[in-house]
Amino acid sequence: MNTLAARIEGIGFWAPGLPSWDAARAHVREATPPGDTARPSPKLLAPNERRRAPPSVSVALEVALAACEAAGRDPAALPSVFASTHGDLAITDYMCATLADDPRAISPTKFHNSVHNAAAGYWTIGAGCLRPATALSAHRASFAQGLIEALAQLACGDEAVLLAAYDTEGTGPLGAISESHGLLGGALVLAACPESGLREAGDGVLLRATLVDADAPTRHGPLARHGAGNAMAPMLPLFDALAGRGDLALLHAGHGRTLRVELAHG
Repeated sequence: MNTLAARIEGIGFWAPGLPSWDAARAHVREATPPGDTARPSPKLLAPNERRRAPPSVSVALEVALAACEAAGRDPAALPSVFASTHGDLAITDYMCATLADDPRAISPTKFHNSVHNAAAGYWTIGAGCLRPATALSAHRASFAQGLIEALAQLACGDEAVLLAAYDTEGTGPLGAISESHGLLGGALVLAACPESGLREAGDGVLLRATLVDADAPTRHGPLARHGAGNAMAPMLPLFDALAGRGDLALLHAGHGRTLRVELAHG
């Protein structure tokens, strides 16, 4: 894979006790302890839909909108990539149990929210967005593969792309197999930048990503430790590097593959 580059225009983040990117940066830079935990409440949705939305949709839309607002971008104008390892584990566990015990009792609402692209669908409806939306899963490599997809869209001519990644708490028998704890979400608005890349950082953060043959080492930054139990934890080395103004993050991108992400802070 050729090296792909982008400018990071906006960042969104949500973790238990760290409900914003500002809170996450303070946790990394100043060792500020996490605060109280509250479920994300994405203002993109109408109040009734906000109350009914499952945690997967809530956290995905919360971080996606925060990234767009930080970038000063209209959510309706951006193509998007939504990456999740498992989708909504609690709903999938409910679906499996109900199909086994009483198939006719399946809740239409839960069925509607069980599909892997539910968050992408809520996003396009809530934002009034007609641009393409991609829902992607690649197990522990979901975030790295989502980032590659977003960078590839930029390389193919899009001006800017939204990347949102999230995973939820596992429950029931399915949760014992597909282990994931807590709720976690992160989003980036990525914009096209010159191929000269890191030498022209200017304002903001420039990113260069290269896929290499290697196993990504385990990192233990503050955010990686805080969200270690969640299935989307493999994204956290990048957010630790962004919050701490680091210049390198190595992301698991599949068996024997690592996405090497270089950063230049303006």
